[in-house]
Amino acid sequence: MGKDLIIVESPAKVKTIKKFLGNKYIVQASVGHIRDLPTKELGVDEENDFSPNYQVIQGKQKVVAALREAAAKSDNVYLAPDPDREGEAIAWHVAEIIGKENTKISRIQFNEITARAVREALENPRELNRSLFDAQQARRVLDRLVGYKISPILWNKVKRGISAGRVQSVALRLIVDRERERYAFTSEEYWVFRANLAADAPPPFKADLHKVNGKKPEIPSAEAAAALEKSIEGKPFVVESVQKKERSRKAQPPFITSTLQQMASQRLGFSAKRTMSVAQRLYEGLDLGEMGTTALITYMRTDSVRVADEARDSARKLIARVYGKEYCPAKAPAYKTKGSAQDAHEAIRPVDVNLTPEQVKGLIAPEQFSLYKLIWSRFVASQMAPARFHDTTVLIGCGDTQWRVKGERLLFPGYMAVAPASTKDANIELPPMQEGQALELTKLEKEQKFTQPPPRYSEASLVREMEERGIGRPSTYASIISTIVDRDYTKLEEKHFVPTDLGFVVCDMLTGHFATLMDIGFTAQMETSLDKVAEGEQDWVSLMKEFTSDFNPTLAAAAKEMKTVKGGLETEISCTECGKPMAIKFGKAGTFLACTGYPDCKSTSNFTRDEHGKIQLVEREKEELQPVGTCPECQKDLVIKRARTGSRFIACTGYPDCKHAESFSTGVPCPNEGCDGELVEKSSKRGKIFYSCNKYPQCDFATWNYPVAEACPQCESKVLTIKSTKAKGKHIACPSCRYTRELPDDDE
Repeated sequence: MGKDLIIVESPAKVKTIKKFLGNKYIVQASVGHIRDLPTKELGVDEENDFSPNYQVIQGKQKVVAALREAAAKSDNVYLAPDPDREGEAIAWHVAEIIGKENTKISRIQFNEITARAVREALENPRELNRSLFDAQQARRVLDRLVGYKISPILWNKVKRGISAGRVQSVALRLIVDRERERYAFTSEEYWVFRANLAADAPPPFKADLHKVNGKKPEIPSAEAAAALEKSIEGKPFVVESVQKKERSRKAQPPFITSTLQQMASQRLGFSAKRTMSVAQRLYEGLDLGEMGTTALITYMRTDSVRVADEARDSARKLIARVYGKEYCPAKAPAYKTKGSAQDAHEAIRPVDVNLTPEQVKGLIAPEQFSLYKLIWSRFVASQMAPARFHDTTVLIGCGDTQWRVKGERLLFPGYMAVAPASTKDANIELPPMQEGQALELTKLEKEQKFTQPPPRYSEASLVREMEERGIGRPSTYASIISTIVDRDYTKLEEKHFVPTDLGFVVCDMLTGHFATLMDIGFTAQMETSLDKVAEGEQDWVSLMKEFTSDFNPTLAAAAKEMKTVKGGLETEISCTECGKPMAIKFGKAGTFLACTGYPDCKSTSNFTRDEHGKIQLVEREKEELQPVGTCPECQKDLVIKRARTGSRFIACTGYPDCKHAESFSTGVPCPNEGCDGELVEKSSKRGKIFYSCNKYPQCDFATWNYPVAEACPQCESKVLTIKSTKAKGKHIACPSCRYTRELPDDDE
């Protein structure tokens, strides 16, 4: 009698599952998807009900052979990829591949990788869910049709190598629309007043101007502010009313994918992609020393806040034991999942709430600990009693003005015992006051302010916006954000998205010619339709036919009518050398201005945009024209110049007749064993300087910091670098170990 085979999609899961199943089962991994649409052709037969031409992914042949061999030797095969549409698709493709070797194939799934959950899944196998697979297949085919058919048009009209995506393009539109709102915004002046007051007893406090003549204050100028100040000069401040009440604040629900990404961004500075990568490791299992390989959290792609009864009860026991019975409410808190959410999974929670963050600290990587602590604290807090506050609101009159101050005193911390209050939640103490009481004005503060434009999206706010608008699903948020950045359609400035000129152009062209595809409401409706396919309520082929009936004619029209900007997007800026208009060009190294008089005029310039989107030329720094050698080709002087992206290089003064150029050398030999190259200065297309071997691609050594030709005294590194940090300023550091020392005064 043979063994049964369990196929998961991740090698990390194999180790975790083997820990508690022992040798009773063979456990192997598909290492993600094993089949997909071809990379060099459409791979969809539109004339034959959109039949996909799936192929084994390049490099997965050995994995497929191993799965077939294991299936042939096994009694039963249990397919156990992740419990979502993508996991169902992986299971479906594996079943198709190994079907000839073994027909006894079942699907199992578990929300957490524990002995109980896996054994329970093995006791309750099911058939593969065709509807779930069809929903994933429909999404894949939709995205292939959009990307494969629109991208060539963009190559012809804008720039080769760029592409369009069904959902990513709509996310880009959100960013572009927000930037245009900022361009159109006109800042307006206003003034705020604050009165520093004292009662009969301490502490002193500050009250904000609340109303003027019974209305919300509007103070648009310094003159109006001075007039208001004069109108209350010498008049008494008298308490009009004192309102006191108790207020409770409930904890937030446990994390779902979007809220985890938002909080990890705000609290830990993690990108959505990094959050999901770290969460994946926590879910699949980590080596905890004596405890062995252990899964720490439940499945992290979910939009449900539901919690299993067993997990809820464990949390309540821990709360009562650690914090006290008063922290454990008589009735467990209940949270409502949004109507559009898929309730098949639980919220993101610790697998074992009794395994506290402190117990795993030092056993796992710092970023894993930080994310686990965030998830653990949020889950425990969600099961605790509300925090209770005593609020006091005091209204104070002075002439025709009314002032307001709010005090807050914490009565019972509740869930805040595990999720500590932020500074804004700190107690705000007020002195005892009663109606009719006169107060002493110690100082009147007034401050000029200006209205601010709508903020740019951060990763957290973009994820929140996509979730609220129904764009994408939990499993896609991270990849959507990564894609629009990788395509150079947006860039991050101070952790906020700014559309590039390329992003503006692509968004405008797609919006102008694919109005339906770029419509946010349509994209959200398509997600709803895909949900219906997953639920068996809609046929995926009919959905595809409905989509292409509008898409194909629009595509044909766009190919003919879309304006080309390959020669550049003309601007109102005049060339400083010949007076002809400058045009925005989309080069390999980024966007720049070039004269439309090319090739007669070769003038170029970098540029920025002001707060209203107006182009501002960037004056080039004066190049160092001091000769540094003689050109080996024409014997004219060689001088140091700068590339548009910022790095230095050496060029012949005889350009354009002589095009000789060399990389700027640091004089430091390449530290890689067996390489006779030297490190030269380079810059990325985003303008960041780095130093790499001039023998690239034969040698791939590179460092972000300026190299120093000196071996590290603590490790085998053959170079040190000049590094700069907030804590130490400029200093010498080893790129391979923690060795550092002060930078000598004569070092550059």
